[in-house]
Amino acid sequence: MKLLLLFFAVPFTLLGQSTFMDVEKMLEKKQFVKAETEMERYVQEHPNDLRGIELLGDAYGQQQKWDSAIEQYKKLVDAKPNTANYHYKYGGAMGMKALKVNKFKAVGMIGDIKDAFLKAAELDPKHIDTRWALVELYIQLPGIVGGSVDKSLKYANELEKLSKVDGYLAKGYVYEYDKEPALAERYYKMAIKEGGSMTCYEKLTTFYEKQKQPEKAIANIEDNHEVHKRNALHYQIGKVAAEYNVELDKGEMCLNTYLKNYSAEDGVPKAWANYRLAQINKHKGKKQEALRYIDLAIAELPDIKPFKEERTAILKL
Repeated sequence: MKLLLLFFAVPFTLLGQSTFMDVEKMLEKKQFVKAETEMERYVQEHPNDLRGIELLGDAYGQQQKWDSAIEQYKKLVDAKPNTANYHYKYGGAMGMKALKVNKFKAVGMIGDIKDAFLKAAELDPKHIDTRWALVELYIQLPGIVGGSVDKSLKYANELEKLSKVDGYLAKGYVYEYDKEPALAERYYKMAIKEGGSMTCYEKLTTFYEKQKQPEKAIANIEDNHEVHKRNALHYQIGKVAAEYNVELDKGEMCLNTYLKNYSAEDGVPKAWANYRLAQINKHKGKKQEALRYIDLAIAELPDIKPFKEERTAILKL
């Protein structure tokens, strides 16, 4: 009898695994509504399948349906209270909801959010994402409700023990938020030296832009390109040049290179490169060239408000 039950159970198990793989691919491709529909049907038929519940929560979360995501993740926490990742996702969904509601309601949620993240950290001493969440939580909370640079640095130190790159990035983030730019720059540079990923370079570039240091931002993007050879970085140089009215010739050359080598993988539509070229030519006082580029941008994406505003500004030259 047991063998017979096992025989019939195997196809259902395989069916579940196949469904999960399909839905995971949908989520990767950003087909969130399709993933939600598939998993709602599956969970209705298999209400105790934790992987199904988790994927349904993920599908809701990707669409910012935070109440629905929280409901699913709470089921996971209740079913397996010793699983760190369930507490992490539950806390994360509550945290995202707190950003959307009024301040009084958000303050009332802080205790539950903290408890979820702290429980996840306690259950799994190597859970990197949870420690990142705690770094961000404590640095962004006002001191009156428990925010603390020291607590953020505590979890940044824990991150550094697990992953030097994550630790350095976390410390850069904390010191940037705490208005310690020299220390922030130091740790972002340490992250680049240790890991050298696109993310590491991008964090330092964004930092320089926020600090109104466009020349340093451009130099860092160039260093990034030397390592990673991504066409998208040509656009980034042009963007900084156009926004800050610096190194205009270099910015123009990089944007033209971006357009020449453009592919969908680059991410930023060509219209935005033409918009930046319009800005650069406006800075140079070349009205007709600026109009030509902004008209190309508008022709491709006619509903973008900054494009229309830029055209109005160019016409006033």
